[in-house]
Amino acid sequence: MAQRSSELSAFYTRTMEERRKAIQEFAGLSEAEMAAYAIPPGVDGAILNRMIENVVGAFPLPLGVATNFRINDRDYLIPMAIEEPSVVAAASHAAKIARPRGGFHTQLDPPIMIGQVQLLGVPDPHAARLRILGARESLLGKANEKDPMLNKVGGGARDLDVRVLPTPRGTMLVVHLLVDVRDAMGANAVNTMAEALAPELAALSGGRSNLRIISNLAVHRLARAWATFPREALSGEGRSGEEVVEGILDAWNFAAHDPFRCATHNKGIMNGISAVVLATGNDFRAIEAGAHSYAAWKARAGGTIAPLTTYEKDPHGDLVGTIELPLAVGLIGGATAVHPTARANIKLLGVRTAGELAGVMASVGLAQNFAALRALANEGIQRGHMALHARNIAVTAGAAPGEVDALVARLIGEHAIRLDRAQAILAEMRRTKGSA
Repeated sequence: MAQRSSELSAFYTRTMEERRKAIQEFAGLSEAEMAAYAIPPGVDGAILNRMIENVVGAFPLPLGVATNFRINDRDYLIPMAIEEPSVVAAASHAAKIARPRGGFHTQLDPPIMIGQVQLLGVPDPHAARLRILGARESLLGKANEKDPMLNKVGGGARDLDVRVLPTPRGTMLVVHLLVDVRDAMGANAVNTMAEALAPELAALSGGRSNLRIISNLAVHRLARAWATFPREALSGEGRSGEEVVEGILDAWNFAAHDPFRCATHNKGIMNGISAVVLATGNDFRAIEAGAHSYAAWKARAGGTIAPLTTYEKDPHGDLVGTIELPLAVGLIGGATAVHPTARANIKLLGVRTAGELAGVMASVGLAQNFAALRALANEGIQRGHMALHARNIAVTAGAAPGEVDALVARLIGEHAIRLDRAQAILAEMRRTKGSA
């Protein structure tokens, strides 16, 4: 076999078809395999080609809709893009349980993002901090000159904070520029302002500027949601609602005191949130980074990581769940503005501000987490999850649409949701049908 080279000269200048031909030759892909790179109907390939570099196709994810959500006395259908089974169903069921007590309620911080300017080689960092704070008004004015449109819609640079940060490579000064970005995620505006202030900050400090960049740990842009889950709706598997409430409280307490459990606890929250972030064309990597960093930052005084949710029992014995995390999402700019599916999903949601979108996401995260804890404390996480996973296994085994349900029933009945067993059962089903 000839040596393959990934050095494809001027690959970015080629048309999408030419790039496809190149990767087909490189990997020996068949025409059937190449068909998997086709652009889905309703999506303009030219738009995708402008969004990132070296585009060869699209990678569709299942797009589901979570039902039953009532948030701040308004009903929502919530689009979720995710490949993991049971997430959409679990969130929908949790929202149904919460409805009798009013559904979800949210509270949101203003959309303040942090731009960081790193200053090195400052001879008198504590005095330099005071010099910079003394020049706050002129520095904010200079920052706001860089984005008059943001100022026009009520946003703009709001404040400065300065930290003296000891490190093994010497003490550095870190300036935080706090910017109200309105309905944007805010990276472009914040980065531009930080770049503009860097020379003046270096002059004031007597040092030199290095990094000028937004922070995804958006501690000034928190989204909060809470809901009450009535205990009478939580019974099952021979356990009373009261027992399930206690089981959920014990499960949350485990996450609150053990980082190994907490990592998976918070991952389950992000199953719901990231699915909505992705469906609306927002940056799920930034949201994930901010959430998990916040969990560590929140625990800094007493541990390594903290749950993003809390659970308590109210005077009536019902379960009250809350969530708090940074959610720096936008309705303008980026893929949200140009991707047709993201735009349709925003219209489906009917959200009018980035804050409202963040509140929806926080509610979904809480719903998803509650559903996971209820399953763990009641029937075990695998029952519902593996029932849906069995359908994926059936399709992977080659089952036709008319064969899937019967194959899934056999797999679940045998408690053997494995590809090898699915293939064997499918072959048996076909032999039986052929001899009938």
